[in-house]
Amino acid sequence: MATPLMLIAEPMPRRGAPGGPAPRGWPGLRLGFRPFYLAAALMAVIAMALWPAVFMGRLRLGSAVAPTLWHAHEMLLGVMVAVVVGFLFTAGRTWTGLDTPRGAALGGLVALWALGRLAGLLGPGWAFALLDGAFLPLVAVLFARLIVRARQGRNALVAGVLALLGVANLAFHAAVLGLRQVDPMRTLQAALALLLVLESVIGGRVIPAFTRSVNPGLALRDRRQLDRAAIAVTALGLAWWIAELPGAAAPLALAAGLQGVRLAAWKPWMARRRPILWILHLAYAWIPAGLGLLALATVGVVARSAGVHALAVGATGGLVLGMITRTARGHTGRELKASPAEVAAYVALTGAAILRVTAALAPRWFEPAVCGAGVLWILAFGLYVLRFGPWLMQPRVDGKDG
Repeated sequence: MATPLMLIAEPMPRRGAPGGPAPRGWPGLRLGFRPFYLAAALMAVIAMALWPAVFMGRLRLGSAVAPTLWHAHEMLLGVMVAVVVGFLFTAGRTWTGLDTPRGAALGGLVALWALGRLAGLLGPGWAFALLDGAFLPLVAVLFARLIVRARQGRNALVAGVLALLGVANLAFHAAVLGLRQVDPMRTLQAALALLLVLESVIGGRVIPAFTRSVNPGLALRDRRQLDRAAIAVTALGLAWWIAELPGAAAPLALAAGLQGVRLAAWKPWMARRRPILWILHLAYAWIPAGLGLLALATVGVVARSAGVHALAVGATGGLVLGMITRTARGHTGRELKASPAEVAAYVALTGAAILRVTAALAPRWFEPAVCGAGVLWILAFGLYVLRFGPWLMQPRVDGKDG
């Protein structure tokens, strides 16, 4: 029987009986995935397009955030968090049978998120902290209330992750404003670590399940002990790295090995003919690669940014792109089959990750590699906007609500 976490990765729409309630409200605000997926993809394009001007000082940030911190914050706690929230406010309705924010309430949450993005760019710093800092705690409270009303304590983990992301975000703003003597980059590393642990949990539930579903008769061994060890050691290694304790290379290297063995057990080669599935396997492969690069960075072999971007662009960006195409197709009533545009987006995102890691590993190629990675990132999420934007603002093709 599927566990509740199985539903985290591919929530299915509620199937009402014939003659059930008719769709209501503007389609773009009927479920959380619609506005948040589109807003996240647009921000992914805009923030990356603005990044060169911000980095070179041609565009001044109104807030007190340094350019590199703004870039990292907006990608992790702006773009990626929007996807997480949109997903959970869609999946939460399936888990609980209760309504999640829609209509004006959902529009208000999107507006608060968007104001946070504007404040981060135009400032001042206190406005950025106030608007952006309020978003995740509010979302965590709304989601926790949903779980409590449904008496689903087993899904409290999800609300807990949202709350911890909110704490990391508040710590970031406190550090930037000088209210706490904490390195703001360390708070962003903590946010990345939280996302990676969540990806490890969810990936282990759904990627093998999706692989089995398209390969009838495929036998994948139940390796719960390996799964638990990989997740636990990954969390330990990342915590060790964030704390900058000596000897972090050992747990990070062990985590990389366990994650690699785990991925191999899912038989990723069985997904080679289905792009909407192989992108998830390929994106997950960046987790052991990134952890291995972080292990090497702790002993001075490679630059730290190589591992960070492997995990942030390759793993997190790739898994996000793979899931927002898959779940958006399912929730708009379409076939779970990637179009040529989506395949091009997957290839572009993978290329962006390769180039960005290359930039960190080969400094002589830094500028062209970074520029190329930025262009490919914009192409990947730009294709998503062009392909899915109209669908997200239109009713489901099957006439159902959602």
